[in-house]
Amino acid sequence: MRALKAPASRHAILRFRFNHCKASIVLDTFPKVMSVAFPKMDYEIDKTDWYAKLPNDAQVWFGGLDDKERTEKVLGQEYVTIYLNECSQIPQASADIAVTRLAQKVVQVVEGMPEGTLLKPRMFYDENPPSKAHWTYKRFIQKLDPETKRPIVNQDDYAWFQMNPADNLENLPEGYLDTLKSLSGRLQRRFLKGEFADATPNALFPDEVFDKWRVIDGKLPQFVRVVVSVDPSGADDADNADNDEIGIIVAALGTDGNAYVLEDDSLKAGPAVWGRVATSAYDRHEGDCIVGEVNYGGAMVNQTIQVARPRTPFKKVTASRGKHVRAEPFSALYEQGKVRHVGDFRELEDELAAFSTFGYTGERSPNRADAAIWALAELFPGLTKPERKESKQQAPMPRSWMG
Repeated sequence: MRALKAPASRHAILRFRFNHCKASIVLDTFPKVMSVAFPKMDYEIDKTDWYAKLPNDAQVWFGGLDDKERTEKVLGQEYVTIYLNECSQIPQASADIAVTRLAQKVVQVVEGMPEGTLLKPRMFYDENPPSKAHWTYKRFIQKLDPETKRPIVNQDDYAWFQMNPADNLENLPEGYLDTLKSLSGRLQRRFLKGEFADATPNALFPDEVFDKWRVIDGKLPQFVRVVVSVDPSGADDADNADNDEIGIIVAALGTDGNAYVLEDDSLKAGPAVWGRVATSAYDRHEGDCIVGEVNYGGAMVNQTIQVARPRTPFKKVTASRGKHVRAEPFSALYEQGKVRHVGDFRELEDELAAFSTFGYTGERSPNRADAAIWALAELFPGLTKPERKESKQQAPMPRSWMG
């Protein structure tokens, strides 16, 4: 609507990653909106430079802030409107750079409006709210500068409103709200109620990290190693309703040096069933080995795998340290985008989000998260300490005993 008011104006819709912008906006949301709101309008999308050209020569550019060359090309121009989509994924520094390009001076051509009236530059933001530690909460809700923590000078320039799925029922499929209500409390607060989560400065895996690097366009590198990881719970085949789930995670190391979580096949089942599930995943992904935690059940884990699929390469791992201590080395990898989730793994992400430097704060055993950590430890062996072997040499005498 703003583009139609001002001929030859420029507008930008930006996400953190250009591939996400292309898949979610250019190829999905934008054409749907145009067909509903402006069904008779002819427009063209340039798929070389990725912008839409409207009949009045106004342009709507699409871009990502993760690619330096692409970012420089998009932000080399001035715009009168910039819309940052999914801000929970966008670093504050990138958002601040984008706002410097909100500088195009254009005249509105609208019936009844005084000649020469300028279109006021505007910046729009949206997100599924992350934690209160995020820059959007500080800037829009608290009206504080995220860096200095001091009140923003022009506070009236920052306005916000909340729009939840319940406000949009006429455009949602039947049963969608019920699906959201079945989520964990953490995810309901974010996706159903639109609430910012309490800030946990010691969290190892914040929500926004999963979103920031999530792969949703299906484009993956070639893999140099694929592992299936199993974290058993001790359930049997007859009665396992009250037992914890058996964590079964498929992860791979790409030629780009990043790890990709491909599947979460965790389930409640006895050895006969979970053995088939794990080995089926191994065959389906042409795995290199199955990694199994053997503290609970010892050799039973390997035996279960071999019964389900004879001669399957198996590597045992042993938990010698606390869960959060094992998880901590991989927190930085998630932050840097060295670990990426291919799709949504809500139960797994629930468990990972409950890890902090003080320990695990979840209600039940994090078998999915444990399995994911074992898989990553196999893909990034340099981040884990080898198991300590007891020395056969006699320990030295305390200094106070020596003459």
